[in-house]
Amino acid sequence: MRSKVKFEQHRPIHRERGSDVSNINRRNFIKTSGAVAAATALPLSMFDIGAARAAGTVKVGILHSLTGGLAIAEKSVVDAEMLAIEEINKAGGVMGMKIEAVVEDGASDWPTFAEKARKLLEKDKVSAVMGCYTSASRKAVLPVFEKLKGLLYYPTYYEGLEQSPNILYTAQEATQSVIAAVEWLMKNKGKSFYLIGSDYIWPRTTIKIAKATIAKAGGKTVGEGYYPLGHIEFSSEINKIKAAKPDVILNCVVGGSNVAFFKQLSAAGVTGKNQTILSLAVSEEEVSGIGSDNTVDTLTCMGYFQSLKNPANEKFVKAFKAKYGANRVTGDTLSCGYTSVYLWKMGVEKAGSTDVEKVVAASANLEFDGPEGKIKFHGSNHHLWKHARIGVFKADGQVDMIYESPLIEPNPFPKL
Repeated sequence: MRSKVKFEQHRPIHRERGSDVSNINRRNFIKTSGAVAAATALPLSMFDIGAARAAGTVKVGILHSLTGGLAIAEKSVVDAEMLAIEEINKAGGVMGMKIEAVVEDGASDWPTFAEKARKLLEKDKVSAVMGCYTSASRKAVLPVFEKLKGLLYYPTYYEGLEQSPNILYTAQEATQSVIAAVEWLMKNKGKSFYLIGSDYIWPRTTIKIAKATIAKAGGKTVGEGYYPLGHIEFSSEINKIKAAKPDVILNCVVGGSNVAFFKQLSAAGVTGKNQTILSLAVSEEEVSGIGSDNTVDTLTCMGYFQSLKNPANEKFVKAFKAKYGANRVTGDTLSCGYTSVYLWKMGVEKAGSTDVEKVVAASANLEFDGPEGKIKFHGSNHHLWKHARIGVFKADGQVDMIYESPLIEPNPFPKL
């Protein structure tokens, strides 16, 4: 049974709850957001939504960072989404229409994301957008999508605490990974935990849920630490970890900081061979940057692994490598981006229309057999039922799965 972890419910949450990058210029962000709001004063209904379906084509926006600090992660998601579009077009398109991708660069900058979202909806009149990566970028575009009645498919695991009528969330919210991970760890690895994460909303919310789950199951949190994104000096925290002697290190460090964190753990003699380390934001793709020698025998919890054995994943991996190179790897967010395009196609065809409200309504309870196996949209909260999977990193950076949960109902507003 999953622990019942509770947060106060606020639906929807649109205000900025945290920042994914420590050096956001808050004044500039607010100023630019105001400009976006003014520029988006007219609803999309004032425009002809049918313009997205001109000349036997239908336009879809792709909005990720192609430049800047987050491009290292987001460019691969674009690759996966473009692969799905290519496959769908080869198979006859969507209701007989070929998909025309309009690709925009969010440039790792939240006001730019908002500006590009507005362009895609107002000028390009796309029927849907696959996009964003961090919570900060998603929160920057959210008021644009709601004002202009657009539709965003968001492919990154995130903190929950949000439900917008104009966003469909195709990755796991926090309760769909951390509760299953903690419960498995307490049954199999020990009851004392040291928690470490990057200092923004996703790690802090995830760790809050973890602490409640640990306490309710009779475990103990022996330490906790947070660092800004991009932080590279973890030696003092590692000394605290060694002194605390936890059964488990639960790692919610995000992005490039994991390179320094894992290398410094290894240098301090803390490895997967002598310490249980489970990461909630490290997939095969991150390991290609961290170095598999630093992650071998550590654990990860994701909804998707490249090594999953099912026909849809074998097809996805084969096609991805054929298009982009045999050395490329797939990972959780890539799988979710790829799946997002297919879920949109299915929603359109079920609705018989590209109209946003009709597609959203048709997506309720929609099922799909994708690279991560069977998934389905919740009947009302715009999130997917998901599996939580735990695996061990091997020397080649791939994952041996050792645990798979049943499908977990999304609960974006848990209560503690």
